[in-house]
Amino acid sequence: MKRREVIKNLSILPAAGVIAGSVIPFGCVNSENAAPKRDFFEELGVTKKINAGGTMTYLSGSLMRPETVAAINATCHDFANMYELQDKAGAKIAEMLKCEAAMVTSGAAGALVLGTAACITGTNKELIEQLPLPSGPQREVIIQKKHRYVFDQSVRNTGVKLVEVENAEEMEKAINSNTVMALFFNGAISWFGGTDSISHEEFVAIAKRHNIPTFIDAAADVPPVENLFRFQKIGFDLVTFSGGKMICGPQSAGLLFGRKDLIEAAKLNNSPNECPIGRPMKVNKEEIFGMYAALKSYIERDHEKELQEWLDRINHITATLETISTVKCETIMNPGPANAFPTMKVSWDQKKVKIKGEDVTKALDSGTPSIVAGGRGNSLNLGVVLLRPDQVNIVARRVKEILEQAV
Repeated sequence: MKRREVIKNLSILPAAGVIAGSVIPFGCVNSENAAPKRDFFEELGVTKKINAGGTMTYLSGSLMRPETVAAINATCHDFANMYELQDKAGAKIAEMLKCEAAMVTSGAAGALVLGTAACITGTNKELIEQLPLPSGPQREVIIQKKHRYVFDQSVRNTGVKLVEVENAEEMEKAINSNTVMALFFNGAISWFGGTDSISHEEFVAIAKRHNIPTFIDAAADVPPVENLFRFQKIGFDLVTFSGGKMICGPQSAGLLFGRKDLIEAAKLNNSPNECPIGRPMKVNKEEIFGMYAALKSYIERDHEKELQEWLDRINHITATLETISTVKCETIMNPGPANAFPTMKVSWDQKKVKIKGEDVTKALDSGTPSIVAGGRGNSLNLGVVLLRPDQVNIVARRVKEILEQAV
């Protein structure tokens, strides 16, 4: 039986929960009595981690802020029409981002798929149903050779061919009737070093001359908060940010925003529509509400105060560790564009402190509590922005213990 027939036939069933005159609990409805508190980490045998590294997906990104959790908890008890919710949440998010339109996606990777799909199909129902093998010649997406990266597979999932260019002149020549989009990876400098072969402004200008939509992947590129607005001002047609990094929304959520016609096309390529390429990339109602709350919180909070709190954490850890002979701590201000927040580097004289950074990392990870950091040679890199306040001293004390044992 098809899904629509199942839904239609629900009307002939007995009233929900009524069987043979008895009332039974229906589905997932919550009981009035709160369930006993359970430690699901312990129940499943999963090790809790203190993240002194970064916003890595394998570590579940970042921790959601209380506002986000409150939004999720407040909305999990009722149903919603997902078309209406995506439209209305998107409209509010677009207001906050000062852009034409927006939507919540299954992370920035999901946004890359949907944004590319939108550029291929527009609102053409046949093309939407045909992806990733639409009729006609293979569609092409322009990308700087220096910008090729692991996540461009999300773009290639739509069936396009990536055409690499090394400079503005090559970009002009590469655009043809099969070109549907031009992709800019904003984090390329952070990942690979060097400079972009084509600047943001020139990249957009060339594409606009040929009426080709531009899409910038800026997944990890807040802070600063200004980046949420910067790229649309430059003229990019589509922008994506991860929701589960420094915005501190749900790890499985992201933002896609920009030109209204393209966002509407992206929605048609997405769940809850039943046939399109984005059907497996569902975002549930709680994640949409949570992403809305997280973005609102991120935009409104005092970013200067937050930066100072991070620096205070580094100062506290520094004061603890520099009591050990030859140990020095340095504050590293990452210039971005990706992960532009402070971290710290701890180094030592291996003749005095006889341990390698790799071994410090292993000891931290295998200890209780388990702490994730990165070490090499005679140094250790510690991230502080993802620590809970109560974890700062735990990290400082544990690193000190390991280094002191090696003296």
